Amino acid sequence: QVRLVESGGGLVQPGGSLRLSCAVSGSIFRGYAMGWYRQAPAKEREMIATITIDQNTNYADSVKGRFTISRDNAKNTGYLQMNSLKPEDTAVYYCNLGSRWWGQGTQVTVSS
Repeated sequence: QVRLVESGGGLVQPGGSLRLSCAVSGSIFRGYAMGWYRQAPAKEREMIATITIDQNTNYADSVKGRFTISRDNAKNTGYLQMNSLKPEDTAVYYCNLGSRWWGQGTQVTVSS
């Protein structure tokens, strides 16, 4: 069974930074693209960043230049570095593997 566990969320002031991690059980991580998504209250889940097995990345316009997605295949872990955070970044953040498996989500709140 594949499990994705996100961590690193929390409360941060506007302009601050957080790094999210997504640990994947088993050894399948390196064989799939992964992505980070988020869902704010009363809004649909949206894609914010993806990374292929060849390290090609793609970002939503709303986070381009502020967020960086990366992966460490040796550690079966993906990351999302979030800088210059804004209140509108507040949401539950989810990682996804291969458009198939989802983590449970981690809350990110940006507020003063």
